[in-house]
Amino acid sequence: MNFSEIESIVNCMATNEQMKGIQFIQTEHRLKLAEVWGIKVGKRVLEIGCGQGDTTAVLAYLVGDKGFVHGIDIAPANYGSPVTVGDSANYLMKSELGKQIHMEFDVDVLAPDIDFPENAFDYVVLSHCSWYLKSADELYALLKKSRKWAKQLCFAEWDSRLQTMEQYPHFLAVHIQAQYECFKKNSFSNVRTLFTPNDLLSIARKAGWTITNEQSVYSSELQDGKWEVNLTLTEYQNELEEITHMPDKLKTLIKSEVNLLEEAVKKTPAISSLSTYVFTAN
Repeated sequence: MNFSEIESIVNCMATNEQMKGIQFIQTEHRLKLAEVWGIKVGKRVLEIGCGQGDTTAVLAYLVGDKGFVHGIDIAPANYGSPVTVGDSANYLMKSELGKQIHMEFDVDVLAPDIDFPENAFDYVVLSHCSWYLKSADELYALLKKSRKWAKQLCFAEWDSRLQTMEQYPHFLAVHIQAQYECFKKNSFSNVRTLFTPNDLLSIARKAGWTITNEQSVYSSELQDGKWEVNLTLTEYQNELEEITHMPDKLKTLIKSEVNLLEEAVKKTPAISSLSTYVFTAN
């Protein structure tokens, strides 16, 4: 896809004016994911964990005006920064792509009243959203429930298997976050459960899906690694202070890991984001 085509998608996003460069990189990355998934024109898509619509916009562009993308997310509409998910969705649904998009928030897929007819969609998509989940059990339940709704599962999440040393700070940052997230009952963090590729494959198979394709996708310009590193270094002390029931020995271990992260940042000025593990299943 050429520059002008990517720009036409970016122009439909709420961040296109103040953060156009960042959004361009994020959109280009999601086009790579959709290429692995094999999204076709005219198809119907259910996107679980749509967030601000980074993947939603790409899916809508690819299915075209004869297709349809239904995005749902458990987050409230006022969640997210610098643009809330609700504001971002409203902007996107009023754009040129809006006629083939519907986005809803405060939707718990696992609630008894949430259901769709069998094979109502061609694809069910989960894109960079599984680490937000509370547990492996929650992901299993979600994949099992959604199995009857679509013929194909399209999945993408950060790949915890390091491919370059420049990815090490990103991995260490999310590893630190995942450890103290184990002690929270409620959270609004980006990393609540860290799944490895093997974890994801095992859970998907247990839920009844058959893996048809898997690969690791690397987008060198993504900013997420730097964001997670900065977040960890800024917030870890507050996180540890607020968790009163964490063993002191684990707190000491996490502080040691933060020291390693600080050293890694000094020695790795060009921090790279992790690659993305992508698979499809029937």
